[in-house]
Amino acid sequence: MLTIKLPQIFRVHQVPRIFWEDGIISGYRHPKSSALDCILSSFQMTNETVNIWTHFLPTWYFVWRFLVLSSSLDFCRDAYNWPFLVYMLLVCLYPFTSSCAHTFSTMSTHARHICYFFDYGALSLYSLGCAFTYGAYAMPDRWVNSTLHHYFVPMAAFNSFICTSLSCYSRFPELECPRLSKVLRTTAFVYPFVYDNIPLFYRLLFCVGDGCTWNDATAGYFYHLFFALLTGFLFASHLPERLAPGRFDYIGHSHQLFHICAVVGTHFQLEAVLSDVRSRQAWLSTQAPAPAFSATFGTVSLALLGNLLIIGGFTVALLRWPGGSSILQSTHLRHRQPGPAGEPAHHRGFHCGPATLAGWLLHPAEHRARGGPSQGAVMPTHPPPETAALSIKSLFRLPPSDLSKEKSIVPSQVMPVEGSHCGTFLISALLSH
Repeated sequence: MLTIKLPQIFRVHQVPRIFWEDGIISGYRHPKSSALDCILSSFQMTNETVNIWTHFLPTWYFVWRFLVLSSSLDFCRDAYNWPFLVYMLLVCLYPFTSSCAHTFSTMSTHARHICYFFDYGALSLYSLGCAFTYGAYAMPDRWVNSTLHHYFVPMAAFNSFICTSLSCYSRFPELECPRLSKVLRTTAFVYPFVYDNIPLFYRLLFCVGDGCTWNDATAGYFYHLFFALLTGFLFASHLPERLAPGRFDYIGHSHQLFHICAVVGTHFQLEAVLSDVRSRQAWLSTQAPAPAFSATFGTVSLALLGNLLIIGGFTVALLRWPGGSSILQSTHLRHRQPGPAGEPAHHRGFHCGPATLAGWLLHPAEHRARGGPSQGAVMPTHPPPETAALSIKSLFRLPPSDLSKEKSIVPSQVMPVEGSHCGTFLISALLSH
């Protein structure tokens, strides 16, 4: 009988700060897990397990839908279906990339950032896929062949570069300026969403009279927008775990709900777009030219290449830039210097502002010398929390343990978490000569 032991899991004060999640107290994986440990951890209860499966399983649902539609829609010879083909490929890509990012993000601090760089790139390309379908099938009758219609997809491709750049850059000030990081990342995804949905907003909310294209797809678009807005709210608010830290570590925290809402919203979007593809084909074929190969596959290929170059640039900055290790890999902030009277303790000696950001980019060595974070620098220790019912403020003042020094982590030094879901599963095999 062959026994495979599942990886141990830890509490928030036992892992480097870069792995902390708001309101999540327990269920953290080892911050230097092997690839096998990462895969095995998807079969035990951690705070990432549901995140992994809520995008891995929908990937195969969308692949199945794509294969079924391939039998009824001519994706090869009918140029009218090419934008929808691009959309379906990107719909299958983004949940799979997200699932992989959540699975392997604990191999190291470098791996964590690189995994999410690719996750952001896939989401940016998905936003481009939405623009392809909206421009080809969902554009209001009055806007067909307008200036906006002609430049809608090229502008969306440019927006994907902005989205990937902003979201990847948002990981740089994540430790020292978490609010700024959150604003940058939220803006990176809200901006292309608003742009892509301009035709829908007009068609559903402002268009009256003839030429407003009210059909069976309308209800699906409303459902899609509802779940998209709910997704954004969950992403930005970190509810419900902010209200009860530790209660939703394994099931029910905002990132899991955000994944589910995103997938459900994509499902309604797919059904609505498919309804427009079929119901408007006769009219659109006479009013607008057929999509050109260069305008569809050429554009998405350039967007894919551009986003990969952006991700590659940030990866090189992470691995080689002198300030990369101090900004992206710090486990804790260094001691704060006493500040003016009345200044919050967690702000003393450090300010998040344009000068700080410029210092990171232009003079990383000087920034570190003036009090920026450095590898291995730690805050004063405090007694570990006794219960999971911690306030939000105390969550960000949890003490470092020996595990916060990532390079010194070895499994033998780690104490298992009381009441954790560590366990084993058995693979029985018959060994015969």
